[in-house]
Amino acid sequence: MRKRNYIIIGILALMALLAIGFIIILDGLRSMGNPNGYRAPDYPYFITTEPTTVKNIAFPKGTKLTYEEQFLKEGRQERIMNEGKLMNIELPKGKTILWGGIPVYMIRKFFNPEMKGYSVYADFSKLNDDQKTKFSDMWQSCEGELGVLVKNPDDWSFNTKNIADISDCSVTYQRFFKEDVQQQRFLDSLLVEIKKFGMTK
Repeated sequence: MRKRNYIIIGILALMALLAIGFIIILDGLRSMGNPNGYRAPDYPYFITTEPTTVKNIAFPKGTKLTYEEQFLKEGRQERIMNEGKLMNIELPKGKTILWGGIPVYMIRKFFNPEMKGYSVYADFSKLNDDQKTKFSDMWQSCEGELGVLVKNPDDWSFNTKNIADISDCSVTYQRFFKEDVQQQRFLDSLLVEIKKFGMTK
């Protein structure tokens, strides 16, 4: 009798282990393709159906607006959502708008909620020689996005009164590295050129 009980317990334990293993494998298959090993959230987004002003910037039809995770909101939405929850603005492929006189195709809110600002992504191939400035030359030399700290996070336009500082220019120059004099000087000079350019407009 005791022997039979041990056999039954052994079979049940084996079945439990198999069930757990199956769940782990299934979850792993769902996460395939994600380098972090988990499924990325299906953030809600809206594709503009007409020219739209968002964060004080006019964007063309077809612009993709991506928002933070929200309860019962996933994937493509039929209506534009709360601007305060906006994370990312991406223009239609091949399209740009001018931001500080420079063609840009995407603006992305900082991931760190303690930092009020966003990153701007430029397409310098669309910048004509007669449009180049010291500001554009400095930004282009970084070969990456520009991080902008602002006073009012509801305004992503090139409003120099709202721009408080430059947090980074790609990975090359970072405000975080306070002890690196060269990086700090470059970012200080870049901020000066931004303010100068804003005064001419």
